[in-house]
Amino acid sequence: MRTKLSNVVIRLIVADFFMQSGWGLISPIFAIFITQQICGGTIETVAFAVATYWIVKSTIQPFLANVLDVIRGERDDFKALVFGMYAAAMVPFGYFFATQSWHIFVLEFARGAAMACVIPAWYGIFTRHINKGWEAFSWSVQSTGVGFAAGFAAAFGGIIASLLGFQSLFVLVGLLKIVSATIYLSIFKNIFPEDKVLSFKK
Repeated sequence: MRTKLSNVVIRLIVADFFMQSGWGLISPIFAIFITQQICGGTIETVAFAVATYWIVKSTIQPFLANVLDVIRGERDDFKALVFGMYAAAMVPFGYFFATQSWHIFVLEFARGAAMACVIPAWYGIFTRHINKGWEAFSWSVQSTGVGFAAGFAAAFGGIIASLLGFQSLFVLVGLLKIVSATIYLSIFKNIFPEDKVLSFKK
């Protein structure tokens, strides 16, 4: 008898939880960091930084998703997922050293491009590995995980920044994203049981 959630889906949800927890620690206090810690940082800087992320991600994402759909098999999806997640994990470490407004825009551009790789690949793999008949339940568990991650992270992010400072918070966020990316790597054998090593070569 098949379980409600496949092993791949469970690991994707767990990895997504860590990913959402990571950025969830920052997002509620992102404006405070920019206006108080960045030279020349203003409310306008915050607005344009957020806009940079969403515009870059939204522009690249459909084109990359189309490529992932055109190429047969899941190997391209998996490579995009792992590469994008590790790339996104480096962005919080960049914030550790950020001092100028242009640093913020470069980092948000990089984060947008990285997440444009992660999101379509994640949804593609998740959708294909949902057990038939449990589609609504699988997506509800994923949404619930995101909700808990965002909720708890929002509360603890402010506490950590207040007690330890923004730099310590960024390191923690980066580590959580690395954990998420590593969990994605652990799914490799479940998706490609015939392969022993992941190769990024064609």
